[in-house]
Amino acid sequence: MMTDKRFMTRSEFQCMLNLWALPTKGGFTRDIQDGFEEPKPAYTTTATFMKILVRKGFCKMERVGSMQYYTPRITKEEYCQRVMEKAREDYFDGDVVRFVEFLLHHNEVSQEQKDAIVAMLR
Repeated sequence: MMTDKRFMTRSEFQCMLNLWALPTKGGFTRDIQDGFEEPKPAYTTTATFMKILVRKGFCKMERVGSMQYYTPRITKEEYCQRVMEKAREDYFDGDVVRFVEFLLHHNEVSQEQKDAIVAMLR
C-alpha cells in the first residue's frame, strides 16, 4: 500500500504538533522530541519522522553545524483544512450539509455553540 504524501501518520502529526508548539516556530530534533509525553520515542525515531516530514513537504530542514533545524512549511490550520476536506469528500461525497450534520450529532455541542454556528451562517 502506498501512503498519500499529502497526509501524515499519527506519529508524524505528533512531531508536527510539537514543532508548531515551539515558541520560535522551529527547532532541532531534540526540541521536537521533548514535546512528546513519556515514554518519549528514541531520538533516532524522532529524527526519522522529521526526515519523512521533510520528504513529504510538511517542513524544511537546514543544517546548523552538525544538527538539523526544522521549520514548518504548512500551518496547523492549513493541514486541518486539508484533512477536513478529505473527510468530507471520502465520507460524505462532498456534501457539506451532511458533514456538518454528522459533526453536530456525533459530538458534544452546547446550545451556545449551536447558536454561534447559526449566527455565523446568517
